[in-house]
Amino acid sequence: MPVKADGLPETAAPPPGLVVLGYYDQAQGYAINRPSGAESWLFLWTTGGRGRVRQGATEVRAGAGDLMVLRPGAPHQYAVQPGVPDWQFWWVHCQARPSWTPWLRPYDRGDGLYAVTPTPAALHDRVGSAFRRMLADARWTGTEPPPAPAPAEHDRVAVAHSSAARELALSSLEEVVLLAAATARPPSPPSGLDPRVDRAEALIAADPGAPHTVRSLAESVSLSPSRFAHLFTRQLGQSPMRALREARLRHAARLLEGTDLPVDRVAAASGFASPFHFNRAFRARYGVPPGAYRTAGPMVAE
Repeated sequence: MPVKADGLPETAAPPPGLVVLGYYDQAQGYAINRPSGAESWLFLWTTGGRGRVRQGATEVRAGAGDLMVLRPGAPHQYAVQPGVPDWQFWWVHCQARPSWTPWLRPYDRGDGLYAVTPTPAALHDRVGSAFRRMLADARWTGTEPPPAPAPAEHDRVAVAHSSAARELALSSLEEVVLLAAATARPPSPPSGLDPRVDRAEALIAADPGAPHTVRSLAESVSLSPSRFAHLFTRQLGQSPMRALREARLRHAARLLEGTDLPVDRVAAASGFASPFHFNRAFRARYGVPPGAYRTAGPMVAE
């Protein structure tokens, strides 16, 4: 249900069983301080202005298209950035789905703060639509069609009370997390790779299940197959096809962690033509067959 944000305690956070969200347009001077953190996860998506998120000694500036995520129990502060007139942002308190953790891991700034940035501008409208849908879905009773999404309502809060509304709202938030985490670029030092090798590696990572070959990858970077294979192997220490197999196995592991697809469909979606070959390669890589990996969880790979 929608409620006014006026009068809500500024340092309070909802319990983890609820999905609570809203859209704020805050002026200079707005600040939240939670020395003990929150019981729930907190997601902050900036649409305009600039904010400042601090966890321990780590401080991150949030601009349009930046997603900031805080784990439960992580002490934190966030505020309108000094010297900036305002900050517009969506916020969500909820219990995150376990499948989101691997997506956020590359953006870990330490001690429970994830800074997923920068997200390409081309995706900002789609992410905004997901948040507006979430705001409407949080009011769903489960007995009739969900309300139509409406423009963002400043300083209003929606609480998803029913289990149906919570799951529907979480599905929209999952879209946000996936879009941001899949397209942002985590901070990393310069690779030193030849740009053509870097491009080929990115093509493999973007779609490991595609029918890549040495020839198709070489053509994509305007090299002959032999020159490409030599350059790729020299710079990365493994052949293109070995790198492709590793990427496919990582992709399969993520599908096993985050979906309930049958193993044979995981194999096909990851680029393995033969389920038997997939099972053998997966066991050699992770030490257990795919079914056991799904049951035990990702810890078996660490």
